[in-house]
Amino acid sequence: MKKMKLIWFCVWMAIFTAPIHATELKIGVVNAAAVMEQSPQKTRALARLEKEFSSRSKSIESKVKSLRAKQEKLAQDGAIYSAEQMKSKERELVSEQRDIKRLQDEYSEDLSIRRNEELRKLEQEIATTIRDLAIAESYDLIVFQGVIFASDKVDITDKVLTSLKSK
Repeated sequence: MKKMKLIWFCVWMAIFTAPIHATELKIGVVNAAAVMEQSPQKTRALARLEKEFSSRSKSIESKVKSLRAKQEKLAQDGAIYSAEQMKSKERELVSEQRDIKRLQDEYSEDLSIRRNEELRKLEQEIATTIRDLAIAESYDLIVFQGVIFASDKVDITDKVLTSLKSK
């Protein structure tokens, strides 16, 4: 009797689990680093940042050059100044140096914030593109990050890049 129940259980499992094994999953893998590096949107975002921050960068560079010129002039002409004038000039240079340092720090912070904003926008656009591609080509699963190895058969990075380039 127990053997009969076991045989029926095995037959029942074979009948009802067969459809599960018959369906084939369509899986794709996207190389996140390659998409981020090669996407034209990243190039355009970096160009926008360069354009947005170029005037501030040039302004800071000119102030640094001016400070260096003043420091060199003070070093050369230091002998003709009195001790009081020398201290006053040195204080002016230190004050100007602090101002430039503050400007550089603000510039770096602002650039970092804007770069992160642009990268977030790019990541969202890539995610949308991958979702659209998955729906259009009926993928069941797409893995984007954290993949150690994927064969060329499931790698759809080129498709994603082509789709991004067409946008």
